[in-house]
Formats: sequence, C-alpha cells, structure tokens
Amino acid sequence: MTERIPTLLKSLRVAAAVLAAVAVLAWSTPADAQSAPFGGHKQRYAEGVLKPGGGQGELDRQTAAFYAKWKAAYLRAGCRAGRHYVKADTDSGAAVVSEGQGYGMLIVAMMAGEEPDARAIFDGLYRYYLDHPSEVDPDLMAWAQDADCKNILGPSSATDGDLDAAYALLLAHRQWGSKGAIDYLAGAERVLKALMRSNVTKRTKLPNLGDWVKVSGPKYRFATRSSDWMPGHFRAFAERDDDWKGVLKASQRTAAQLQSGYAPATGLLPDFVIDTDTAAKPAPRGFLEGANDGRYGYNACRDPWRFGVDAAIDGDEASAKVARKMSRWARRAASNKPAKLRDGYELDGSPTVQYQSMAFVAPFAVAATVDPDAQKWLDALWDAMVTTAPEGYYPDSIRMLSMLAVSRNWLRP
Repeated sequence: MTERIPTLLKSLRVAAAVLAAVAVLAWSTPADAQSAPFGGHKQRYAEGVLKPGGGQGELDRQTAAFYAKWKAAYLRAGCRAGRHYVKADTDSGAAVVSEGQGYGMLIVAMMAGEEPDARAIFDGLYRYYLDHPSEVDPDLMAWAQDADCKNILGPSSATDGDLDAAYALLLAHRQWGSKGAIDYLAGAERVLKALMRSNVTKRTKLPNLGDWVKVSGPKYRFATRSSDWMPGHFRAFAERDDDWKGVLKASQRTAAQLQSGYAPATGLLPDFVIDTDTAAKPAPRGFLEGANDGRYGYNACRDPWRFGVDAAIDGDEASAKVARKMSRWARRAASNKPAKLRDGYELDGSPTVQYQSMAFVAPFAVAATVDPDAQKWLDALWDAMVTTAPEGYYPDSIRMLSMLAVSRNWLRP
C-alpha cells in the first residue's frame, strides 16, 4: 500500500493543477464575450450566394477597416453617463435620429469581437433609445433629437429605427445572453409588441410610416415606405410571434406587384407607396417628403440590401426575385461600372440627378450576391465600396451594413 502513496500524491497534484488552470481560464474569460464574433463566420449563408474575390480574410480586414472609420466619424458617448449615440446631423436639423440608433445597434452587435467594447457601446446606444420615448407609443423611440439631446420635430416614431432596434436587441441576446444588467430579450419583445400594435396596419399587414399615423388623418393610413419592408427582420420576428409571417408575406407580395406593374424593366421600387388597401401604387410628388416620393430615392435605395440579405441568408426565393430584378437592371444600366450609378431614378430607370452616393451603390452589392451572373459586377461594386472616401452619416452607415452582409459577417438572431 505504501508504495502507491507517491503515485497517488502525484495524481492528486496533477488533478489540482488542471482544476487551477480551468479556474484561471474561467476567471480570465470576459463576462461579455460574444457567441458569434466578427470574422468567425458562424452564420450560414444560402448555397450559391456569391462573395467578392480576394479571399475571406481580406474581406474581413476591409470591413473592419471601414468600421474603424465609421466609428471614429459617427459614434459618440454623451448626453448622459453610460449613453452612446450615432451622430447623424441630418438636413432636417436633427443631430440624432432613431434610424441612426438602429443602425448603430446593428453594426456594433455584428462587430463584437473586432470591437472590444461592443457590449458597453451597445448598452449605451440602447439606453439612449430608452431615454427618448415616443409620446404616441412610449415603447418606441422618438425619431429625432437636437444637439442638446432634446426631442424635436414631433416626438413620435419612425418605423425603420424601431424595426432595426428590435432586431439588434435579438442579436444582443444571441451574442451575450440576457442575464446581465440589461435584459435584451425582454427589451426586444417589448419593442416587437409596440411595433405590432402601432406600426403594422391591420388590414394590409404592411408597416406604416410611424406611430403618429394612428393619431393623424386618413391621408397616411394606407401608406408605407418600401424601405421599411425588411423581410429578414420579419422572418426573425416571426420565430417569436406568428403575426410577423403575415407582414413578411405582405411585404414580398407588394414589392413584386409594384415591380410588375410600375417597373417591369428595372424592378426599382418607390420611396413611398399609397393605397395599399386597394391597389398599391407609387406615391405622388410631394406626398410626404418632396419631389422624389414616388421615385427610387434616398429611402428606396436601401431595398436591394434589405431583400438581398434575406435571400442570401435564408435562400428565400420571393426575396431573391425582388433583389435579382434590381441587380440585373443596375449592372446592365451601368455596364458593370459602378461609377455610372446615380443617386436617384425614375422607376423606368431614367436618372433624376447626375451625382453618386454609396447609399445607392452599396445596397446593389448585397443584391448582386444572389444574382448568379453578377460576379464581375459584385467585384466592381466591392472595390468601389472599399476605395471611396467617407461621404457622411447616411451613406456610410448603409455602406457599413452592406459590407457586413456582402463579407458574410451578417447575423441572424
């Protein structure tokens, strides 16, 4: 028996060393370590989806490099302790908008890992969101604030910012769980319930323009923005509430009908759509924002990204058809040269301006990933995205989100 004691003691020492190492590892692992770090590519894309040439590592590097520029230019801490906001400085006079907060929450959640402070920044963006409730539905965000962080321009909601915020909160739940200082899942569910009661038109199942519609007159009751049709978001929301399946189908169906009826040669969708309760059609000039309300303008330019990323991740054919129609027109119209794209079109493809913006260029790259014959076009678009100098909050935020999608760093909750 005594001759076994040294062996037993050695075994105990080894076991103790292993336990100590495990304890050190557990102690040293950050409490906010993410489950799907940027560059880890834990999100599967559909079979056959294209990506730019050059190698995955280079795509990740280029996306991370642009994130660093975006963060330096637009992400700010301020207003109150523990708050962050996206500096928008829009033409309307708003320094911050709910759209930008939604974009910021999406970007930071997907950049976690590359961004070492992602959780703290995300929490700051969300706390700012909570600090500015809409006066119509307080579970949604008031859409605009000034440089002093005060609500301006009517303290009601704009649908897109809250849709992105809800999706981002579900992403945060995936990344970090909901047992910390903020219950992301409960926050997402609260926003989703508010969106369903205040931002989804019951008769049409389409998103409305904001919670203010329910307290306004009949003019806007059956109007919608095509850029609020976010099939990938609706698909994720439907995993928690079946009613979002109807919103998904209505958005895809209305997009296809408008393409067939008003843009058969281009697939371009209008900024605003009216009469959705009878026969949906492009809004007339001056309906809400100005001369471009019925054109492919600075709202609708996001449509190729929204439909394209749903098709790329889920392989959904209805979304793919909408995205491909726009992609095929764009590469023909530009002869595979992104420099020929313009930042505004009639639905028949006639340019309305002679300028260019990444807000229009970058989303076409997302659509190109689900266009099987578009490899040359996709490569050219990606090159334009990574070489064009920063342009401003809106085009750069759309470019950042499009780069995440095209580089295969997009995430589903």
